[in-house]
Amino acid sequence: MANSMAPVTAPRRHLPVAEESLGRPTGWFSLGLARDLAPGAVKTVRFFGHELVLFRAESGAVGLLDAHCPHLGAHMGHGGSVVGETLRCPFHGFCFETSGACSETGYKKKIPPGLRAGAWEVVERHGVLLAWHDAEGRASAWEVPDVDMDGWSPFLLHEWSLRGHPQETTENSVDVGHFAAVHGYDDARETSPLDLDGPTLRSNYRFARRIGGRRSPVVAQEDIAIEVRGLGYSRVEVSDVATGTRIRLLVLPTSEDDDNIRLRIGLSIRDYASNDDARPWLRLVPAAVTRRLVAPLLLKAYAGEVSQDFAVWKHKRYVARPGLAEGDGPIGLYRRWARQFYE
Repeated sequence: MANSMAPVTAPRRHLPVAEESLGRPTGWFSLGLARDLAPGAVKTVRFFGHELVLFRAESGAVGLLDAHCPHLGAHMGHGGSVVGETLRCPFHGFCFETSGACSETGYKKKIPPGLRAGAWEVVERHGVLLAWHDAEGRASAWEVPDVDMDGWSPFLLHEWSLRGHPQETTENSVDVGHFAAVHGYDDARETSPLDLDGPTLRSNYRFARRIGGRRSPVVAQEDIAIEVRGLGYSRVEVSDVATGTRIRLLVLPTSEDDDNIRLRIGLSIRDYASNDDARPWLRLVPAAVTRRLVAPLLLKAYAGEVSQDFAVWKHKRYVARPGLAEGDGPIGLYRRWARQFYE
């Protein structure tokens, strides 16, 4: 008797999502606040898989050197000290300038020819220390411009160590879709086309956000202007439409190694008394109150919003060929722009 049952067709096996590893990008990356590094201070930092020593000379100059002394390998972040304009190795007393050049041995005798510590470029911009990273060891090819901080509070920073990559965290600046899904923003939209200019990316958005949680009846409408310089530095200028409050935010992801980042966020607020956009009643608020009370509260709120992304970053993987959809924002343009920072 013939079998009347139709043949069973095996389900189609789905191929895994395309994935690739992101490398170590070139650019400027944060080391923290300049005011946290006092003259004579020495601290060890993890930077793109390297252990480095950050120090401030007595004159105020900042140096960033390979952690291990080129003489006999001692770690200069453990017992090293600042002597004048140099970092002194704790093992034999060899001293190194911010340029990496050895200025004297511990024996006060001839310096071995060519002896120098690996030195990294470091600059200060609006109170933040930034170091240049290039996988090939080349000198910096562009700069992060300074901004006028007159009338603004000094930046406050909050930081975390977490799994992630600078390209992925910076991608949030153009990922319009996640504003609503992750942060609960309403009516998020671009207010001008994405502007790509060499290592600089600029984007502008407007959205409504609920103050105090997604169910809060208090809604603020905000305009934001984002300027990204490379993959390690983003500055966001925020203007609250109703009150005229102006906030300056920083997003500063720095790779500690290939899998983990030190993510720093910064916040500065424009003093109401010098803010012509602020409502008249707000201009009566003293700068001391704005800086000591309002700024820390805003940073705490901002940190809470940023941490909403952590669960995604912790478990996600980089999809090299994403299935982009209308409403995502200019992610494709961002990724093509980001390629310039890799070999």
